Amino acid sequence: MFPYVTKEDLRLDLLPRLRIRAQNRTPYGHRHPWMDMDDDALLRSARLWGTDRATGQTGFNLAAVVLLGKDETIGDVCPVFGTDALLRRRDVDRYDDREIVATNLVESYDRLMAFAAKHLPDPFFLEGTERISLRDIIVREMIANTLAHREFTSSRPARFVIERNRMFTENACRAAQGGIVDPKQLEPDPKNPIIAAFFREIGFADQLGSGVRKLMVYSRQYGGSDPVFENGDVFRVSVGLSRNADFATDETVEKTVEKTVEKTVEKTEGGTEAKILSLLRKTPAATQKQLMEATGLTRRGIEWRLNQLKANGVIRRVGPDKGGHWEVLP
Repeated sequence: MFPYVTKEDLRLDLLPRLRIRAQNRTPYGHRHPWMDMDDDALLRSARLWGTDRATGQTGFNLAAVVLLGKDETIGDVCPVFGTDALLRRRDVDRYDDREIVATNLVESYDRLMAFAAKHLPDPFFLEGTERISLRDIIVREMIANTLAHREFTSSRPARFVIERNRMFTENACRAAQGGIVDPKQLEPDPKNPIIAAFFREIGFADQLGSGVRKLMVYSRQYGGSDPVFENGDVFRVSVGLSRNADFATDETVEKTVEKTVEKTVEKTEGGTEAKILSLLRKTPAATQKQLMEATGLTRRGIEWRLNQLKANGVIRRVGPDKGGHWEVLP
């Protein structure tokens, strides 16, 4: 417990967006409990505020600080907190690109996902009749794991590294035994259960054990090999990158960056998302065909952007797919 950490030390401005993310994961017709809670009740429900039953001390815990703390608060509590994101495509001794992410875990997740989108290919892949992003699924599991299950009292910073033939995450760990781990025998062992539960509520992670299964299935499709899990004082997850993935030229990187920028533009004048939001404000029940005509996108492009805006808490669907409407959130 940190009795001198107050609500003024936390980014409570993030809570409205997190409520929407939690609601978007809730089955249609149901309302997530967080939607009807004030901030204090939500923090208690998520076990970020509580009582140390051994001492009787009450206050915010370490999970609250790293999940929602302001940067200066996190720096006071965990001086070496952060994740070092590196691209080592040409300069393998140093780096081609680097971003030191030393903010709360909620925003760290978004920034690390953006770093991956900037530097990793996203090949077309169909699962059944639905297009899915192998890159996003794999990176999501790797990043969520290294953020939620690290040892925060260690002086070793976490890393997310992209190399020519593989990418990997590594973080300090308290392991019962070391060595290469057989995924079939890997038992779920949440190092920080409060953080892991919070991640599940907002959609950054799923139930325990599902991440390993997803990595096993999709890593083969993405890079042609199984992921490698190494346990010890440092826990490392490595995923191979296909030799056929052409992302080693400046031209390819520039195209990837252009696509990333296009996808992440929100509410900027003249942007695709701005056009979508403008039409939805005027016509909440606008059809996909109307959105396609207004933006020039394909039906699949409209579906992708609506899903992204919904996941980011910018819009939400009210009612069923047929007969319902969209609401643009403040």
